[in-house]
Amino acid sequence: MAEKVNPIELQKALKGADYPADRKSLASLAESNGADRKVVEKIQSLGQKKFSGPDQVEKAVAQEQ
Repeated sequence: MAEKVNPIELQKALKGADYPADRKSLASLAESNGADRKVVEKIQSLGQKKFSGPDQVEKAVAQEQ
């Protein structure tokens, strides 16, 4: 079973994101923000390609856990 991503870690990883954004740019931003590897990998693995805001990213991550 995959490790769950902490919502607070996810919020920190997405800090400064400009929306709409694709998962590639969000994963890159998360790396720049010093996010844990599991957070970056989770963002990269999301089925959805574009996100209109952080709530949409959080919902997608929660559905895949």
